[in-house]
Amino acid sequence: MIGVVADDTTGANDIGIMFSKSGYKVKVLTFEENMEIVRDADVVIIDTDSRLDSPNTAYDKVFKATKILQKAGCTMFYNKTCSVFRGNIGVEFDAMLDELNEDFAIISLSFPQNGRTTTNGIHKVNGKRLEDSEFFHDPVHPMIESNLESILKKQTRRNVTSIYLETVRKGPEELKKAIEKAKNDYQYVIIDGQTQEDLTIIAQAAAGFRVLAGSSALGEELPKVLPKSAFPNLASTVSIKDSNGVLIISGSLTPQTKEQTKELIESGVFSIVVDSRKILDSNYQEELDKVYNEAKLRLRDGQDVLIMAENNPIIVKETKEIGKLKGFSELIISKKISGFLAAVSKRLTDSLDLKRIVAAGGDTSGTVCRHLEIKGNYIVKEIDTGVPSGLVIDKEMLIVLKSGSFGKKDFLVKAVSHLKELTTS
Repeated sequence: MIGVVADDTTGANDIGIMFSKSGYKVKVLTFEENMEIVRDADVVIIDTDSRLDSPNTAYDKVFKATKILQKAGCTMFYNKTCSVFRGNIGVEFDAMLDELNEDFAIISLSFPQNGRTTTNGIHKVNGKRLEDSEFFHDPVHPMIESNLESILKKQTRRNVTSIYLETVRKGPEELKKAIEKAKNDYQYVIIDGQTQEDLTIIAQAAAGFRVLAGSSALGEELPKVLPKSAFPNLASTVSIKDSNGVLIISGSLTPQTKEQTKELIESGVFSIVVDSRKILDSNYQEELDKVYNEAKLRLRDGQDVLIMAENNPIIVKETKEIGKLKGFSELIISKKISGFLAAVSKRLTDSLDLKRIVAAGGDTSGTVCRHLEIKGNYIVKEIDTGVPSGLVIDKEMLIVLKSGSFGKKDFLVKAVSHLKELTTS
């Protein structure tokens, strides 16, 4: 059994679908201390939701999650991070190695299908260096440089090195030799990759090592060089009824999600834009009641409803100014907006018994899941690269949890259609 620790909810599902579409049965679980794991899948992923935590909290969560996976009988481990290295990267890698009493991990950040490539240690997004991409503007973890080795060295006490593309393309045997050589003097080795073929070579070379880390993309190639699954295909067994419309929640302000919500609205889906300024003042409950009542009427009539955070730059700026006056950081403001969207989701789900929900944005997805008391899900089927549908564990519910920067322009339209195909009214 493979054990994965992921630092956010959408990332957990992202790597889950990579293993799943290669034939493995996968389940994603929300981290809880002293949780027990039932061995009914090839891959168990624990979502620590630690990307926005303090380094000490992130270390503690990953250390404990790794211990839980080891106790459950996992023999291979994967530390899933953001594909652009945002978050508590170094301390989370260290936490996994410390708990396992290991001192070496292979790292691959490349995700060619989503435009992430690494060449000579320099990481790019759709051809742009990290500091020239939209991730330079991340409010919590701005990416101000592109050299992965340099980024990681600032976050770990262990030694870091890189293996470049020239070596990768000599084939798996030569790459494995380079990895073994690096292991003598370094604890982390970051490996270049530009194409899916490069990832195939990395998987072949890395399959015998106990700890891997990085983006989800390598998870698609690993099952090809590991034992086959003995579990049945979950997608063929899903049977859920729901006469309500599909609820779509969007808290992400990324360009990708903006395009996706625009496309969804243009397709005819009814939208409710939340005034984020009111979330921060005394009008919170009034705004909550207004959004809830309007959405409830539509959903009950079978209409799909999008509830989204305001993405107008002027309103976003005014919201930040209000928050600043109240002493809130941008992280706190973001979490308050996610909390509002999750509270609406919870109220609607409880009153209408909703069984189909789409959430856009990593923090939004995690917050929605916590409010709905979702402890985890089985991966069902990939909708778009890195974004699957999930069957909630111990609940009759289907969810789609999307990272803000993932998915094509029509993703949300496809996600709604996909959930309808899996259910009947």
